[in-house]
Amino acid sequence: MTAFLKVVAVALTVALLIPGFGFTQEHHGPPPPPVQETEPPPQAAPQEHPGPPPPLPMDKSATPSCVPDQQGTSLAAVIEHQATPSPAQASGHVLTGLEVLLQNLPDELRGKRIGLITNPSGVDAELHSTIDLLAARRDVQLVALFGPEHGVRGDAQGDVPHSIDPKTGLPVYSLFGPTKEPTPPELRNLDALVFDVQDIGSRFYTYISTLGLAMQQAAANHLLFVVLDRPNPLGGQMVDGPVLDPQWTSFFGMYPLPIIHGMTIGELATMFNAEYNIGARLLVVRMEGWRRSMWFDDTGLPWVMPSPGIPHFQTALLYPAAGPLGDTSLNVGGLTAKPFEFVGGPFVQPWQLLPALAARHLPGVAFREVYWRSEPWKETGGPELGGVEVRITDRAAYRPVDLTLQILQAVRSLYPWQFRWGPRSKGRYLFDLDMGTDRVRLDLMAGKTPEQIEREWQPDLARFLQIRQKYLLYQ
Repeated sequence: MTAFLKVVAVALTVALLIPGFGFTQEHHGPPPPPVQETEPPPQAAPQEHPGPPPPLPMDKSATPSCVPDQQGTSLAAVIEHQATPSPAQASGHVLTGLEVLLQNLPDELRGKRIGLITNPSGVDAELHSTIDLLAARRDVQLVALFGPEHGVRGDAQGDVPHSIDPKTGLPVYSLFGPTKEPTPPELRNLDALVFDVQDIGSRFYTYISTLGLAMQQAAANHLLFVVLDRPNPLGGQMVDGPVLDPQWTSFFGMYPLPIIHGMTIGELATMFNAEYNIGARLLVVRMEGWRRSMWFDDTGLPWVMPSPGIPHFQTALLYPAAGPLGDTSLNVGGLTAKPFEFVGGPFVQPWQLLPALAARHLPGVAFREVYWRSEPWKETGGPELGGVEVRITDRAAYRPVDLTLQILQAVRSLYPWQFRWGPRSKGRYLFDLDMGTDRVRLDLMAGKTPEQIEREWQPDLARFLQIRQKYLLYQ
């Protein structure tokens, strides 16, 4: 393959949008006075879930094991299942919920007709697809597939169409199109829905919204809902950022979580089910060998892109910091081989931004001057962009949401006429949907420091931590 074709292949791999984000750079006219903060007109954005906002979490006495129904009886909400002990240490890696299920199929699934919600990240440690593994079994009947954003095989861009999986011949129903949840006709011939998707630990990554909507439909249609648990790549100890205000509910965030929640997909399912009264019959197949102190590269598991814009574990680390920046007029390298590691734009001078950030002495990160092209697969490379590359030097000290605010404050101070808050969806800034509130943007515009803004969300964060504690399945 020629060097040019290699560049084409790399660029096309990362050019697809990651869940919930668009990076089309805007063209602005003459800059307004800095005090006006004049904004561009609304732009098209990914479709949001139109449902009503969920209630704020309540610190009630219900535990993850049961939820009282309206008649006062007990509805099973979580059934924890583990295989006969086979230490993960012997395999050299954490055993995912998929691998635990394959070793010892739960009785609740034996002989049942199942629909599978998955994508290319649903694999075992040998990189075998969950689709193929379950389709080959005789003790369950895999009869339908459901595709979240980017599809079950990772081959969809934008809306995911209904289709037939060419490998298995199974129907594929879209969960990212005109509807974002399974419909009753699609569930009619099923006994259970199985969810096996690798999340990346940030609230605005859309797969956990897919999880919540699918659980609601499983409950409404009296189906067993099975979550095959997987590690949170950011570990289970980092929790930070503003808690979503239910008035800002969207497909970027359905429930009141902070930007970094520190929970696994199975733990989130238990919390959604009990705190928001979904009432699904929920089976969480727990991992073996995972601890909250583990980052993804401690697990021994292979990294598979959960979406085309998250090619590396390093990408997932920087995503909660740089993702919201990419929904302003800044560019975060989304069409390069290092998405979310660059921050800048056509108006940014690296030799100005670098010292402005270095002077802040931000913990756990380092910066270097960098230039890149916005369309690297083209012969011209597209417009030249300047800014900084962000490198994590100490994960324990790294604070992603603080990094977002610090960069925004520095850029707005240096380039008040050029910076814009970016595109909107139905009149609301995508940046605000990422934050789960408009308070962060308004506070920055009012001249508050990142430290002042972060103090404001601490009471909500403390309440979330108290609620979260009830649903943690791992030490």
